[in-house]
Amino acid sequence: MIEALSQYNPWWSGEIPLEGIIPREKYLKKLVSYLDNEQIIFLTGLRRIGKTTLMKLVIKELIENKGINPNHILYVSLDDYVFKENSILDILEEYRKLHRISVDDKVYLFLDEIIYQKDYYQQLKTIFDRQNTKIYATSSSSIKLKDTKAFLTGRSYLVEINPLDYKEYLYFKNIKIPLKDLKLNEPYFQDYLKSGGIPYYVLKEEREFLIGLVDDIIYKDIISEHGIKNPQIIKDYFLLLMERSGKQLSINKIANILKISVDSSKKYLSYFNDTFLIRLLSRYGTTNEKLLSPKKIYCSDLGIKFSFTGLRDLGSYFENYIYLQLKQNDVYYLYENGIEIDFYVRDIDTLIELKYNSKMNEKQERLFEDFNASNKMVIDSVYSLEDLNELNLKF
Repeated sequence: MIEALSQYNPWWSGEIPLEGIIPREKYLKKLVSYLDNEQIIFLTGLRRIGKTTLMKLVIKELIENKGINPNHILYVSLDDYVFKENSILDILEEYRKLHRISVDDKVYLFLDEIIYQKDYYQQLKTIFDRQNTKIYATSSSSIKLKDTKAFLTGRSYLVEINPLDYKEYLYFKNIKIPLKDLKLNEPYFQDYLKSGGIPYYVLKEEREFLIGLVDDIIYKDIISEHGIKNPQIIKDYFLLLMERSGKQLSINKIANILKISVDSSKKYLSYFNDTFLIRLLSRYGTTNEKLLSPKKIYCSDLGIKFSFTGLRDLGSYFENYIYLQLKQNDVYYLYENGIEIDFYVRDIDTLIELKYNSKMNEKQERLFEDFNASNKMVIDSVYSLEDLNELNLKF
């Protein structure tokens, strides 16, 4: 174990191998700001979205700017077979022995893919309560963290890492143009809609990477995790979801197409949601309307959507992109008498309709005008994206 820990923690011997890494400043600043509070910080999000890189950048910040002794920082990747037989408590005990650090001396613990550890939330609670330890941990599954939130009430905080937005995409591609220049931005924005925001793909542009990523998630996090007997049904289900991205989703209709039960269809949908491959949006209205109305579905990354469906409708990609910018807020779709408005963001009382190079029809205009909201926006181009920056959106 000691040899593996030394390999995972090169800063113990004076190295910080992060040359060439492009930081995501908005997340890095947030994560660094949590260093001084006591809470356990969980980073969640799609596989390969950059959670590990962000943790290592926090480690770099600790060493280079906070003056922390590198020996007081421990990083462990818990999906490594080497640690399969060791609990987090065992690993931490060996580490403290190695560096002769008492439980009263503060250490910084970074745990990658925490869900590979059985009863990890109980172990984290024990460490939190009994040792002087600041903990950061990552997970690519939201369902496994639901138990954690209950068990670690008041002790933990969750940060979801999302794909690159358009500004970050330009930064990663080293493209320097003002967002207000519509003619310059239009071709780059259309490239972004096809590329999406998974950092590795944005830099390497290897389409097979995205196909392989989805296969990994389907097999490791859904089929294997839930003991699915017929893998092809899960693959077909995913393709149907991608084709319906941006639309109201009928679970019954998918069940009929795949010849599975409605209960199975509901379960499979929840599995995809739990792995961050898709996101679901509820209708705005009464509790009954929210529960009984179909959810709208969006893909969590536009590059994944493009890899499986191609660019059939630019407007649906634009809508998907805007949803991804809004989803950390209290957002819904509006639907009345067969007429739909794309988004109502309740916590900032803002109604948003998207018309990418198109116009609202008469009935939409009437609903848009009649609905009682403090702010109303029509976003119809790349230039209009600047209007989103005026809103107090969460990320």
